[in-house]
Amino acid sequence: MKTTKNAYLAKLTEQIQMKSVKVGKNLEGTTPPSVFIGRWSYPKVYAGPMMSSQMGDTSIMDTPEDWIGQNKTQDEIINYRMNLVRGKQLIKIDDLENPFIEKLQYISLASKSIDSEATFGRRPTGSVLTEDSMPHGPSAVIKKFDIDAVKWDRQLEKTFYDTDLKSTDAIVNLHNKDVPFTAMQKAFSVGAIGTKNKRKLVPTRWSITACDSTLADEFLKKVRKFEKLDTYRVFEFGALNNYYVIILTPTEWQYEWYEAFIRLMKNEELIFSDYETNGGKKEYSIVGGCYYTAKMVVLDYLMQIKKQSGLLILREAYDGYVPLGVFNVRENIKEAMQRPYIEFETLESCLEYAGTKLRIPINRYVKQGTLMNEMLHTKQTTLDMYFKSG
Repeated sequence: MKTTKNAYLAKLTEQIQMKSVKVGKNLEGTTPPSVFIGRWSYPKVYAGPMMSSQMGDTSIMDTPEDWIGQNKTQDEIINYRMNLVRGKQLIKIDDLENPFIEKLQYISLASKSIDSEATFGRRPTGSVLTEDSMPHGPSAVIKKFDIDAVKWDRQLEKTFYDTDLKSTDAIVNLHNKDVPFTAMQKAFSVGAIGTKNKRKLVPTRWSITACDSTLADEFLKKVRKFEKLDTYRVFEFGALNNYYVIILTPTEWQYEWYEAFIRLMKNEELIFSDYETNGGKKEYSIVGGCYYTAKMVVLDYLMQIKKQSGLLILREAYDGYVPLGVFNVRENIKEAMQRPYIEFETLESCLEYAGTKLRIPINRYVKQGTLMNEMLHTKQTTLDMYFKSG
């Protein structure tokens, strides 16, 4: 039976041991600012702040936009996350007038770290490492929670008070004002964005994909109207035990995502893929949130250069890779798109070049995929070189 990506990563994360910070029932420190909304028990959810016992500026612990640019290592990122303690209460998703939720909204709108104090029902224990969200340290039900005065981000504050502004428009506006993705996503997750009667708590995992999809859909409406690229462009970047090759094709919009996990547990080499044609994608992607965040970043690039193209992304994860959340894909691809690209006249030459950068032979990606295969056939390309055993 063929394994799914979720099942594979779940098995991988079970094998990874992480040491989290130890704290008592009372915690005095800061929130970076950070909040987390779980999805189990929906439409009731476990919601609460993420806190560090460290004082001062702890914003780096929950600002993934800064990690790649500052060359943070995987160990440094894991250390940040394992030092975050999650407090939680079981709350109905529409109970936004709950004083505890109001504090979470204040945190989500903050422009800097906030001094915080918490009392838990028991000493927080454990840690969380899953295949679909950023890891964090110990957690416990929170009984009492206080925060100091909060200085709000000006753009988030304006959006919070505009209860006639639809969430789609709010997210696009915040992006255009250069508000970090993580900041707008946190505000959306605690019901601080959107029209008054539509606001609610949204599980963190869902809120990330919702913001990515919202931006991507809005970008695509405009990108479809642009002229097509006249050559192929190849971008690349590697960090955190990943390598990415991004190929823009001189076609109308179409998109295929590949990701390979190479010998992370034993000798396995697994490739997962998904795609969409020009009509877009209707069902949720079988490869999860990374599909949407990668799409969003590249469409944002196409918006900036006012061009339309197709998109092929090949991602490889190597020995030592730890699932750190969708940010890993978003920020790596963003970094790649900011670097110089190489132009090619044919898809064959793009793939030949990609083959010098990737560890899995290109023929295996061609066999696995749909759009790449169709593109090669459409060009009446001889596939012999790609179907030789690699």
